[in-house]
Amino acid sequence: MFSDERREEILKMLEETGRVLAKDLAEKFSVSIDSIRRDLSIMEEKGLLKRTHGGAIPATNIRLLARPADQRYGHGDDYANAIAKKAASYIKAGQTIFMGGASTHYLMLKYLPQDVQFTVVTNALRIADVLKDMDNVECYVIGGKVKKSGNMSDAFTNEMLKQFHFDVAFLTGGALNEKGLSTATPGVAVGARVVHQQARTSICLMGHWGFGSTNFVHMLPVDAFDLIITDEETAVEHIEAVKGNGGRVEIAYKEDLKGATK
Repeated sequence: MFSDERREEILKMLEETGRVLAKDLAEKFSVSIDSIRRDLSIMEEKGLLKRTHGGAIPATNIRLLARPADQRYGHGDDYANAIAKKAASYIKAGQTIFMGGASTHYLMLKYLPQDVQFTVVTNALRIADVLKDMDNVECYVIGGKVKKSGNMSDAFTNEMLKQFHFDVAFLTGGALNEKGLSTATPGVAVGARVVHQQARTSICLMGHWGFGSTNFVHMLPVDAFDLIITDEETAVEHIEAVKGNGGRVEIAYKEDLKGATK
């Protein structure tokens, strides 16, 4: 395979999965990791992607956010699952929590505690559809105009959110750096701010694929979160930059998935 063909395949993989890892690409195409890094550098110079520690994400996360629900809500890789499992461990008996409709929120569903009663408020139909079958969970759905993703994030949604108080809110976006969490959609950013205002504790979920970068719309500064959960592939310099601005970061490890149902 010629290098141009390989780069075209990498673009297709980015379109389908939202991120790629250099070591996986090297194995897939049977080339050295240096060749893959060179490919990614050239593609970044052309504005086709954005390099991250260990791989790359699309040049903009808009394509990722616009993926059909059957692609967004998959099994997830070990890094995303580790974050989801770590996040779910913070849910305690009797709490009311907020979960949005991101892929990481969907992954959290399989790690939710089953031995305690708690309440979930969500603006995502797909999340609610799973929660309704859990006997220990009381689920409330926030209304509004339903997008193709099955999520709701308009002015009506925000007004309904103001009627609730959350013990813990799990928030995420397209990117996070020392300046804060950001996303591609203004409506989503406004909704996240409302949820944060209504929450006693706010936890940010951000994997290495979005850590150290920024998106179109600012959502919240890093010190607005009580905790930021990321994975072991996130670059140390990005973590230290966030900590320098008041962010508290905890790393979720793939090792912790052993024995968990995926």
